[in-house]
Amino acid sequence: MAQTEIKATARPRAGKGAARQARREGKVPAVIYGDGQPPETIALDYKELWQQVLKGHFTSTVFEINVDGTKKHVIPRDLQLDPIKDKPIHVDFLRIGKQGLIRVEVPVRFVNEGQSPGLKRGGVLNIVRHEIEVTCPYDKIPPHFEVDLTGLEIGRSIHISAVSLPDGMTPTIKDRDFTIATIAGRVKQEEEDVAAATPEEGAAAPAGSEEAGDDAKAAGGDTKPADAKGGDEKKK
Repeated sequence: MAQTEIKATARPRAGKGAARQARREGKVPAVIYGDGQPPETIALDYKELWQQVLKGHFTSTVFEINVDGTKKHVIPRDLQLDPIKDKPIHVDFLRIGKQGLIRVEVPVRFVNEGQSPGLKRGGVLNIVRHEIEVTCPYDKIPPHFEVDLTGLEIGRSIHISAVSLPDGMTPTIKDRDFTIATIAGRVKQEEEDVAAATPEEGAAAPAGSEEAGDDAKAAGGDTKPADAKGGDEKKK
C-alpha cells in the first residue's frame, strides 16, 4: 500500500496562543500521540492538508509525516473543522507502533442490487452499518468491503460472517455475528398501513352518515328533522 507523505514543521510551543499563531501563518496545528511516546506538536501546510481531506476517507488513510526530515507513520484520529467556514483547524494523529496494528473503520459497498429478487419485488435495502471497525496491519487497509446482494429475498439479513476479511484482519466486535444490512418488504408495510386505516367490522359509524341513518331505522327510530315533527303537531 503506497504511503501518502505530508510535510510538517515542529511547533516548540503548545496551547491556544501557539495554535492561533500557526493559523495566521497559513498552517494547521496538529499533534502526534500514541505508541507510549510523549505527544509531539506540529504544524501542517493548510493547502496541502486540505487537498488530502478533499480526496475522501481522510481518517482511514495512513500518512507518512515528514517532520523536518524525520518520517513517521500516522493515521488521523480526529479532524476539527471551523463551524462557520468548514475548514480544518486542528488534526490529531495516532502514531503507528512497531507491530503496525491499528483500529480503523472501513466503509461498506453494496453491489448487484439489480440481481436481488427481494429488491426487484419492491423491497428496500436497510443498511444497519455503513462502516465496519476492524483491527488490521496499517499497510493492508482495504478501500472498502464489498457485499454482494445477488439472490437475496425479502426478509434476508447480511451478517459480518458473509464478508470475506483479508488475513490478519478481525472485526473489533467479536462476541456476535452482527448484522450489516437487511432486505425489508415495502409492499408488506404498505398493506399493513392500509389495514390500519380501514375501520374495524362492527365499529360505530360517524354521526350523520348513511350507515347511521340505516341503523336508526332498523332500531325503529324516527329520522325526520325536529322541525318537521313540529309541523305535523300544528296541523292537528
